Amino acid sequence: MPLFNYTARPLAGGASTSGSLDAPSRRDALRRLQTRGLQPTSLEESAGGKPARAKSSAPSPSPPAKTASVQSAVSKAAFEPTRKERLPFLEALSDLVRGGLSAGEAIRLLSIRVQQPRLRSLCTALWSSLSEGQTLSVALAAHPQVFDGQTINLVAAGEATGNLRDVLDRLIAHFTEQQELQAKLFGALAYPVFVCFLAGGVILFFLFFLLPRLRGLLTSLGGELPFATKVLVNLSEFALHYGAFALIGGVIGALSFWQWRRTPAGRLGSDELALTLPVIKGYAIRSSVLNFAHTLAVLLENGITTAEALRLAEKTIANEAVRARLREATDRVLEGESLSLALGRTQIFAPLLLDRLAVAEQTGNLAPGLRDIARSCRNDLDRWLNTFTKSISAGVLVVAFSFVAFIAYAIVSAVFQVSSSFRF
Repeated sequence: MPLFNYTARPLAGGASTSGSLDAPSRRDALRRLQTRGLQPTSLEESAGGKPARAKSSAPSPSPPAKTASVQSAVSKAAFEPTRKERLPFLEALSDLVRGGLSAGEAIRLLSIRVQQPRLRSLCTALWSSLSEGQTLSVALAAHPQVFDGQTINLVAAGEATGNLRDVLDRLIAHFTEQQELQAKLFGALAYPVFVCFLAGGVILFFLFFLLPRLRGLLTSLGGELPFATKVLVNLSEFALHYGAFALIGGVIGALSFWQWRRTPAGRLGSDELALTLPVIKGYAIRSSVLNFAHTLAVLLENGITTAEALRLAEKTIANEAVRARLREATDRVLEGESLSLALGRTQIFAPLLLDRLAVAEQTGNLAPGLRDIARSCRNDLDRWLNTFTKSISAGVLVVAFSFVAFIAYAIVSAVFQVSSSFRF
């Protein structure tokens, strides 16, 4: 039986250890090390002094392994994992690691037990990489469509320091907060959008169905129509004759804008424009500051260097214009400028937040200070969303009811005027 020399690090933390063990193959040796709670950093077969990976590539795989690899490839092609599988995977992995399993054994168990096709495909691919001796962070990096740079770097830091469990918990909390924020935004916009559709349906019913019939009745009775009724009739005629062209033009304009936004210059230009619009600017700046502060705090708490943490945090910002300003601030920090002063030049951070950040820098509590700032930004964004929801709902209702009231007034005034002229 081959003898393998290894150097490994305990998953619970501590100094690296070296030793040797007997195993039928390199994969079996890796499994035995993982069951002992060790994360191998090097593993070589002592016979002939050649690495086990090079030697193990000579024999052909057994039929069951080949069949499993073919099935895995077919499954991966049919069920390609996406970013939606990131949080469920981290939650399942954290539960098993918290229960005492090593990361490798946890992923092996998930690859067998998970029923969701995309998530199972992801776990199977990760276990295949781990069984070949790769670390978890390297295995995650092979799936950029699922795991972003900050996740990979945090996992690598957790592996290096033996704090993988804490890193997973912080990542889960971070992505859960992001998911809750998106759900809150969609929930805040759901009612105004519903009111808009309902009001639009009522207005279209008046313009296209009720008003043409009423106009025919008033014309048959004779008499002069009031000014409000004439405006409504002209609007109805315009909608009937040119509504289709206006709709087609709007669709073409929207598609052209979408194609332009997909270009780098268009994305930057549209995001710059968003920072000048009153309502959109409020959400874009608040959400960007919240995401940047929270992500930077998570990265610094897990041992990522300040330079790398700033680069990773800026990449999580969706608005390209804000990201460009944060990139310039990062360059200034790397040149020796303080973080609070560099972020102040971006003109997207409130003065009070910058003062708190400066105090955190001076006291050496940057990560906790950023955590407190992120908490304050989250509360501020929640208040802004509540105010925005109430304001937009009230505004939509006022506009819709005002237009409906105008339609009712135009119709009633026309009926009364035609009726009085008919009596005379």
